[in-house]
Amino acid sequence: MTEQQGEEPEGISVYEAVGGMPFFERLVDAFYEGVATDPVLLPLYPEADLTGAKHRLTLFLGQYWGGPMTYMEERGHPRLRLRHMPFPIGVDARDRWLLHMAAAVERTTDNPQIREVLMAYFVPAAEMLRNDAPPGIPVAPDLPAPTG
Repeated sequence: MTEQQGEEPEGISVYEAVGGMPFFERLVDAFYEGVATDPVLLPLYPEADLTGAKHRLTLFLGQYWGGPMTYMEERGHPRLRLRHMPFPIGVDARDRWLLHMAAAVERTTDNPQIREVLMAYFVPAAEMLRNDAPPGIPVAPDLPAPTG
């Protein structure tokens, strides 16, 4: 059997395994408790009130892990990189995001398998959203180095 996005090997979705949308609401609330006091992350949010961001992340995570397609219905395709591109996301922001998300995961589930599955997604997703250009990016040997 081929595993689909959001499914565990037993065929039950993560969404079902954690009890549905109430779990993702708790997870996102716990996550944003950290973001609300984070001096690096909070300025990245254009709205002072984090209610909209909480709503969007809750719907996205619920949908990603096998729940209803409400995020798609409200916002269209997630296009995560494109939606995050206007905000400077470097190593520090990535690490702080992961710190708050890992703490939220720890607070919202005692199930080590669920924790592992969630973090196995969050870690590479956070890295994928980085949009800083580290210095010293190697230039292909057959191309001239950029000038000016």
